[in-house]
Amino acid sequence: MEFRPEKKLGFGMMRMPTIDPNNAADVDVEQVSKMVDMFLERGFTYFDTAWMYNGFASEDVVKKALVDRHPRESFTLATKLHSGFFNSFEGRDEVFNEQLRKTGAGYFDYYLIHGIESDMLDKYEKFKCFDWLLDKKEKGLVRHAGFSFHDKPEVLDKILTDHPEMEFVQLQINYLDWESEWIQSRACYEVAVKHGKPVIVMEPVKGGTLASLPAEAEKLFKDYDDSKSIPSWAIRFVASLENVMVVLSGMSSIAQMDNNTSFMGDFVPLNETEKQMCFKAADIIKSQITVPCTACHYCTEGCPMNICIPEYFSLYNEDMREDMEKKGWTINFSNYDTMARSHGKAGDCIACGQCEGVCPQHLQIIDLLKDVSAHFER
Repeated sequence: MEFRPEKKLGFGMMRMPTIDPNNAADVDVEQVSKMVDMFLERGFTYFDTAWMYNGFASEDVVKKALVDRHPRESFTLATKLHSGFFNSFEGRDEVFNEQLRKTGAGYFDYYLIHGIESDMLDKYEKFKCFDWLLDKKEKGLVRHAGFSFHDKPEVLDKILTDHPEMEFVQLQINYLDWESEWIQSRACYEVAVKHGKPVIVMEPVKGGTLASLPAEAEKLFKDYDDSKSIPSWAIRFVASLENVMVVLSGMSSIAQMDNNTSFMGDFVPLNETEKQMCFKAADIIKSQITVPCTACHYCTEGCPMNICIPEYFSLYNEDMREDMEKKGWTINFSNYDTMARSHGKAGDCIACGQCEGVCPQHLQIIDLLKDVSAHFER
């Protein structure tokens, strides 16, 4: 397609580095600016943000680190309309106009209806969001119209059948979720291919899960080629898919930016042997991972008890890979206590369910928090 970026790596501005680790909105703009400069200098152009990313600060940071510092024609910018932040026809424009103000971009190269699931789809249809987006495109405020998606392939097929005017679709694809019962990466990808829609990949490293592997899985890759980083296998896996036009990486450090741009600058697709290695690694990971959380933080924005759910799940996953009967205690107990001083404990959950309603991974968060509580608060 004529609107595909020349290089496949996109800068996902969702997990940017922060000065205060307990405040996602306290972004280290100086470090992000250096990351932006490196990204552009190495020939990459695609930046992805959204209304609620980094504690609602991402679009502001885009202006400071990117738009105010680089010519508008030197980059492409994507942002999104999420169903949780408007409740009227006028509300769509209020969000969009504020996004234009916050980013200072003048227009958006790519604009997405955000995170469609079955229950959200009714709201997007009720407020005619697909037609609204096409109107923005006609007015020159949006160059390309698409949507991101978190549901079953049958729902995706219906949307693309009902709205063939959508130019691209953003899907969660990685080698761990390729055959996942919930995510169904492969099946959703195949639906997009059937409809001839280019795919933008989100969560290629599954929120860091595929960057730090169990020892057995890491050894598998290192024995094959010790020169390649562990995250590179996950990103190259999805970039090797023919219909993929951009792979978003939520980079949160200059080191990550340096590594990702190094192997994606002159991208070499995986061969069949390497693809099978990824699937073998997935089997090893599945046998050890307890909570498949991607740390997207959608669950925390509205949590009435201010529970840092993804961070607790990460600590819990680490401990579940340990032989707790032998160890009895790990440093994660101290890490948990430290986090709990500024956030609610897992045991403070009141089971309101708002977190489960927005979780793209469809996790049973309420029950899982009970497990976390039983482990760390005993």
